[in-house]
Formats: sequence, C-alpha cells, structure tokens
Amino acid sequence: MAKSTDVYQIKVTLKHSKPPIWRRIQVRGNTKLSKLHLILQQVMGWDNYHLHQFIVGGNTYYGEPNPDFDGWGLDMRDEKRVTLNQIAPRAKSKFIYEYDFGDSWEHIMLVEKILPPEKGAHYPRCIKGKRACPPEDVGGVWGYDDFVEAIKDPKHPEHSGMLDWVGGKFDPEEFDLDAVNEALK
Repeated sequence: MAKSTDVYQIKVTLKHSKPPIWRRIQVRGNTKLSKLHLILQQVMGWDNYHLHQFIVGGNTYYGEPNPDFDGWGLDMRDEKRVTLNQIAPRAKSKFIYEYDFGDSWEHIMLVEKILPPEKGAHYPRCIKGKRACPPEDVGGVWGYDDFVEAIKDPKHPEHSGMLDWVGGKFDPEEFDLDAVNEALK
C-alpha cells in the first residue's frame, strides 16, 4: 500500500489523439482530486473554462457536485474529499480524467510507478511530454484534427480564419517543459 508521502508518476494521454498528446507527471499520493484537476489543467495547457470529472472503474464519478445535475442518474462524488492514493492505490492503476463535457477531452491516467520523494524535489512536476494541447473549444479530438489540417495548408479555405481564431500561430508539435513546470510552482 502506498504511503501518503509517496510520489505517483502518472502518464497522462489525451485519448484518441494521433499522434499521441501526452505528459508524464509526478505528484504526491495524498493530493486531493480537486487539486489534481488544477495540476492537469496546467500540465496539459487547458484554461479551466469547463466542467470536469474523474471516472474510476468505469462507473464511479468524482468532480464538483452540483444540484443542477440531480436527477440525471449520475452520482457525482465530491473530489475535495478524495485523494489520488485512494482511487489509485497501486502502480498500473488506471482512471479517466474528462475535461469539457461538450468537447469530451478524455485523458487516460496511468500510474506508472509509486516512488519515494526525492530530497529537495518540488512536487507536482512534469518530467516529460509531447505535443501541444489543443485549443479550448476546438471541437474535441475530431475538431482538432480538422483545425490542424486547416492551419498546415495555406490553401485551405479556413486557414487564415483558424489562425486568427487561435491568435496568429499554433505549432501542434510544440511542448515547453520549462514553462509547464514554472506554471506548477
């Protein structure tokens, strides 16, 4: 059984992204899921504009309970009352983090290792990653594919409109590890 001071090394992969968009993070096992949500916003590059949830075992949901969802048949447990090591007690545990119920960005969360903390290390931290996070409200993985196709082809009818929408430039291959870790401090 993991200790509350242990460090979880988690690979976070954006489901259905091709090529894969992923991050490898290290976070303490006693981190509340509400804080893990904020960590994931930083490491992935999201802006925290939308609802989210953690799905464990395919049928247990953790998030921000909201009376507006009563009667939907969804039993949303309070993420502020649960820690990472409670939902993922061992290495190789998996669960889902879903962000933005409209675009349905599902992230596969795989606990790769549970480690003792390194002396002098700051947690949470990102130790590796690949590719840029898709822009908010781009339309999910499939909308993102269309977006990338349009910005890569200057002859595409939506090329300039998409670049304007995203602020002038976007490199789908870009990932700045130092910037992510600075944001986590």
